[in-house]
Amino acid sequence: MALPATMDVATYYRNDDVRIERMPLPHIGPGEMLLQVRASGICGSDVMEWYRAPKAPLVLGHEVSGTVDAIGAGVEHFAVGDRVMATHHVPCLRCHHCLRGHQSVCDELRTTTFEPGGFAQYIRLPAANVERGTLALPPQVDFDSATFIEPLGCVVRGLRLARWAVGDSVLVMGSGITGLLNLLALHAQGAGTVVLTDLVDYRLRMARSLGATAAVRADGDVAAALRSANEGRLADLVIVCTGAPRALEGALDLVERGGTILYFAPAEPAYRLSLPFTRLWKDEVNLTTSYAASPGDLRIALALLANGRVDVRQMITHRLPLQQAAQGFSLVAAASESMKVILHPSG
Repeated sequence: MALPATMDVATYYRNDDVRIERMPLPHIGPGEMLLQVRASGICGSDVMEWYRAPKAPLVLGHEVSGTVDAIGAGVEHFAVGDRVMATHHVPCLRCHHCLRGHQSVCDELRTTTFEPGGFAQYIRLPAANVERGTLALPPQVDFDSATFIEPLGCVVRGLRLARWAVGDSVLVMGSGITGLLNLLALHAQGAGTVVLTDLVDYRLRMARSLGATAAVRADGDVAAALRSANEGRLADLVIVCTGAPRALEGALDLVERGGTILYFAPAEPAYRLSLPFTRLWKDEVNLTTSYAASPGDLRIALALLANGRVDVRQMITHRLPLQQAAQGFSLVAAASESMKVILHPSG
């Protein structure tokens, strides 16, 4: 079957201005593949206007799965018709940072992407993405669930860097997608007490349904609720899944002595965090951050989905055709009555 000359894309201008436009089909070269996008998740970062709008117009979307429709010369491990997921950012695996285990700060990772973006009927996967950022999907992982591999891989990496241990208590600040994925991943790895916070009651109900020990409003007495659920102690690990200054600063008062704070979400570039340094020093509190996922983290995330240890299906609240992308962005930006919104660009 001949490929079309043009395709539909959802072009982002602002959160309230997402337009369906036509674009030429990408052309692939040696080592590259053309992917027909079957599912593409809208990430919370896609609605960060302070980050996205200055670069607009652009086609977003980096949580993708689909079928291989064409392969370039030299591609050996994939064939037309294969079901795969692909990630937009891939490290070189040979530079100073990669060899030290910090693949997510690799220069190549921060420049790689696919063309034009996941909110399109087709995307071109460059050779680097084919080689180090594409995974074949087993039959038991459907296209919608596969869109979670990239964000779940980020969670896997964050938990690894946080060096938590079975038996540690955990506070997750923010009950959006990444907060809930942290909850599920913690349970899969044997966590006990896991408390989540948020300002949206819908999200807190979702957290409880997914097994949180407690889910409390972020504008309440979080410390008291945490101590009540955790034998009088604060959290051994605090994971901050929001860039809200109140959460970034509040985490410092919610971590137990000898504990760790994992900052998992960005804030606006001008924001500066003020630290009570002497107390953190005296209480031996560790601060760490995590960004993106390495190829190994993605493979672990896929395994967690494939073996059923993490079930993301109940987090999917909306499945929309590409033509309703504007509605999807509106749902994610509102963050009130939706969780995971997935677009189906190819029907």
